[in-house]
Amino acid sequence: MDRSNLADLQAFVTVAQARSFTRAAAQLNVSRSALSHAMTSLEARLGVRLLTRTTRSVSTTEAGERLLTVLAPRFEDITAELEQLTSARDKPAGTVRITAHDHPIRTVLWPKLLPLMRRYPDVKVELNVDYAMTDIAAQRFDAGVRSGNQIDKDMIAVRISPDFRMAVAASPGYFKDKPLPKRPQDLTAHQCINLRLPTRGTLYAWDLERRGRAVQAKVGGQIVLNNTLLMLQAALDGMGLCYVPEDLMQPYFEAGHLVPVIEDWWPRFAGYHLYYPSRRHVPPALSLVIEALRHTK
Repeated sequence: MDRSNLADLQAFVTVAQARSFTRAAAQLNVSRSALSHAMTSLEARLGVRLLTRTTRSVSTTEAGERLLTVLAPRFEDITAELEQLTSARDKPAGTVRITAHDHPIRTVLWPKLLPLMRRYPDVKVELNVDYAMTDIAAQRFDAGVRSGNQIDKDMIAVRISPDFRMAVAASPGYFKDKPLPKRPQDLTAHQCINLRLPTRGTLYAWDLERRGRAVQAKVGGQIVLNNTLLMLQAALDGMGLCYVPEDLMQPYFEAGHLVPVIEDWWPRFAGYHLYYPSRRHVPPALSLVIEALRHTK
């Protein structure tokens, strides 16, 4: 349908319901003469008279009344739907799916999103724990979380955390009959809790750094896990040294449940970033999530 026909049909409904060109013109914010000309043109295109005009009033013909009966409910439905969309903009709703591994979920996403979800009960959040380099577009996620140096160039990235350090530690019980390691090469003499990443297949070599010198320590041990929190728990249970973010270990350092080692080799990593595909219109719920997670110094 030609757009002018649609506009003229909407104008016809307004005139027929107002029963006045003057009142209808005011509602549509057009001149009375322009509205009258539009109705004349509509009648000419349809080949039927829709309105009976007098000096004092306007009424519908039989054909006009029939057309009004069909059109009015449909335009009311359209208006109601547009109002709901506007309301949704003011009161965001919908599901936001995010993939990340457990450390940023526990330390960044959950603490920041919990107040958001309480404030906006119609916003739903799905958090998927995944250590793989997930293709968020292919897997239909709205966003993902990675450290800043691992994000594809075609994604929009928003920093959501400060930089963080990885740490190495074990329980006091583990060190009861063992010497504390002083250097990365000393780790080979210890039981270490290994991590297997799905993107690599092989065991993760611990990244260590001191004064610009980087070392990848390939460690061995009895246990291989694929979850940071499980690795921390295994260390607390005396099963060996673990390599996890320092902030997760800090409470256990303070309580004396873990002993930090080779601290001068602990590396610093770029903070976590939320990333999502570039698009012109970001859904309101995702916009809320982005602003809630955005890191401010």
